[in-house]
Amino acid sequence: MYTKKKIALKYIQYLLRASNGKGHGVHPPFLYDFIRHVLNSKENPVCFKEIENERKSLMANDQVITIEDFGAGSRIFTGLERKISGIARTSLKPAKYSRLLYHILAYYKPRTSIELGTSLGITASYLAKANPNGKLITMEGSAAIASIAKNTFSKLSIENIEVAEGNFDQELPRVLKKNPVIDFAFIDGNHSKEPTIRYFNMLLPHLSSDSILVFDDIHWSEEMEAAWEAIRASKEVRLTIDLFFVGIAFFKKELISKADYSVRY
Repeated sequence: MYTKKKIALKYIQYLLRASNGKGHGVHPPFLYDFIRHVLNSKENPVCFKEIENERKSLMANDQVITIEDFGAGSRIFTGLERKISGIARTSLKPAKYSRLLYHILAYYKPRTSIELGTSLGITASYLAKANPNGKLITMEGSAAIASIAKNTFSKLSIENIEVAEGNFDQELPRVLKKNPVIDFAFIDGNHSKEPTIRYFNMLLPHLSSDSILVFDDIHWSEEMEAAWEAIRASKEVRLTIDLFFVGIAFFKKELISKADYSVRY
C-alpha cells in the first residue's frame, strides 16, 4: 500500500496528464458521449439524499462486529473486530464515485451487474437504484458485513439485489455459471494484483462488446497499478479511462484501435 504522501504525489501527476473532463477534442465519439452523459451528468435524484442519510447512520453506529477479511487488508485496522462506524469511514466509496457508478448504470442500463465487495451496502444501493429493472449481484466475503448491507437494502426498500456471501474464488464461478452474460461489474473486493487479474480473467468469457468493468483504487499500491496495466494491455480491452481513484474498461469491438485516456473527474 502506498503512503498518503505517495498517493498525493501520484494524484498531482494524474492531474497534469489528464484531459479536462469536458470532452472537447476527445475521440472516439463513444468516449465523448461517455464524458458528456455520464461524467458530466447533473442528475441528482432524491435517492442520493436517502442513501447518504443511511451512510451517516452507519458512520454513527459504534456497534462492534467480527469480520472475515479475504482481501488485501486495511491501512487503518489490524484486527478483525471493528466498529461499524470505522468501516463506514474508511471502506465506503465516497459519494462522488458512488454517484458516478449510478450515472453509468442509469445511462447504459445493464441487464446483469456484479459488484465484488459489498461492504456495508452503500455503493450497491446506488447501483440498484440507478437501474431498478436490472439485476444486481453483490458479493461480500464477510457474513457479518453482508448482514449489515442487507439491512441497508431493507431500509432503502431495495429489492433488485442478490447478495452472495463467501470467498470470491468460490462464489464468483458459481455466480457466473448462473449468469452467462455480465453487462457491468465493479471490482472492489481485493486490492492485490493477482486476485484482481484473476477476477478479470474469470469475467472475460462472460463479457459482451457492450460490457463495462470498473476497477476501484487502481493507484492504491504498486500491485494495483501493475494489475491495472495488465488489464489495459489485454487484447479484449479496447478503451480505458483512468479517473485515478477508479479505472474503467470498455470492450467495444467496433473501436478499431486500442486507446487509453486519463480524464479529470
